[in-house]
Amino acid sequence: MYTFPIQKLNEVETPFYYYNMQLLDDTLNVIKQEAEKYRYHIHYAVKANANKRILERINTYGFGADCVSGNEVLASLDAGFTGSKVVFAGVGKADKEIIIGLENDIACFNVESIPELEVIDEIAGRMSKTAKVALRINPNVKADTHKYITTGLEENKFGINLWDLEKVLDKVEELNNIEFVGIHFHIGSQITDLISFQMLCNRINELQELFVKRRNIPKIINVGGGLGINYENPDKNPMPDFEAFFKVFDEFLELKEGQEVHFELGRSVVGQCGTLLSKVLYIKEGVNTSFAIIDAGMSDLIRPALYQAYHKIENLVSQLEEEKYDVVGPICESSDCFGKAVSLPKTVRGDLMAIRSAGAYGEVMASQYNLRTLPKAVYSDEI
Repeated sequence: MYTFPIQKLNEVETPFYYYNMQLLDDTLNVIKQEAEKYRYHIHYAVKANANKRILERINTYGFGADCVSGNEVLASLDAGFTGSKVVFAGVGKADKEIIIGLENDIACFNVESIPELEVIDEIAGRMSKTAKVALRINPNVKADTHKYITTGLEENKFGINLWDLEKVLDKVEELNNIEFVGIHFHIGSQITDLISFQMLCNRINELQELFVKRRNIPKIINVGGGLGINYENPDKNPMPDFEAFFKVFDEFLELKEGQEVHFELGRSVVGQCGTLLSKVLYIKEGVNTSFAIIDAGMSDLIRPALYQAYHKIENLVSQLEEEKYDVVGPICESSDCFGKAVSLPKTVRGDLMAIRSAGAYGEVMASQYNLRTLPKAVYSDEI
C-alpha cells in the first residue's frame, strides 16, 4: 500500500501535483522485467507526462522516448534520452520539427501520409541526411474506449488507410532520402479489454503477407500503446497487468525472422503515480446538493471537463460520517467540475483533497486559463 505523507503535504501551497516516485520505480521495474522476457523494446509516450524529473527517471531504465512534437523531442534529449532511442509520431509535423528530428539523428519518423513522406524526403535531401521512417497504418480495429481517444478506425484522422498502403509503399521506393524500417499502429488510449490488442495482432499478421509478397519485410513492428489503468480503485490496482498485456502479443503476433516489437506506453507508466492535491475553499449549500469548492480547477486537470473522465476523489484528513458533494473548482465555467454526488467524509474549509490517478494527461495539459498559476510539482523522494 502506497500512502500519502499528509502532514508534510498539508504544508505545501495548493494546488500542486504530487508524484510518488517509489510507485513510478516499481512500475518501471515491472515493465522492464516483463518486456525483457520477449526482448520487447519500450518507448515512453512523452505526451502523457513531460515533467523533466519523470523523463529523467524513465530514461535510467534504458527505455526510449515516443514524441509527437519537436519540443517533446528536445525535452527527451534534454532529459538524457539519446537520439537513437527517440521516435517521432504525429499527423502534422511542421518543417522545423522535422529538421529537429533529422539534426538529432532520431531513430524513426512514424509517417502518416504520402505528402508527409515527400516533405521529409525533400528536407532530408537538403540536409544530406537519410530519414528512417515507419509507416503508421490505420488497422481499422475498434478499441473499447472514449470516442475522443480512439485512433485506429477509418473515420479517425490518424494513419494510412489499408487501401492506400501499396500506393504508399510505391512512393517510399521512389524517394532517395527515405529508409523504410518499420510499420506502426496505435488503436487508442485507456484500453482495458485485452481482446482489442489480440484483434490488432491478427490484423498485423494479415498485413505482413503484403510485405512478404513485396519482398520488403519491415524490421520494426511498432504496436503503439493504449493500455489503460484503473481509475476507480488506484490503491488496489496501482499498475496494470503488464504480464498479461505483453503475453497477448507473444501469443498472437506472428513475427518474421529478425523482426523487433516496439511499444509506446504512456498512461500505464505514469498514470497512477501522480495525484493532484487541493484544499477546500468553501462548502456551499445548494438547492439539491452541497458544493465542495476547491482551489484546483479544470486549468490544472482538464480530463473531467474534456472527456467526462472519472477520477477518484478523497478527503485525506476528515474521518467524519460521509456526505455527498459536487466537487468543483474556481474556474468561471460550468464544466469546471471534478465529480458530482461524490461520497466524502464531512468536509470543511481547509481540508486536503486528493484527485487520484492524475499522473497522465494532468500536469502536461495544464493551462493558465483565467490567468491562473500553473501547478507546481512535488516529489515523494524530496519531501
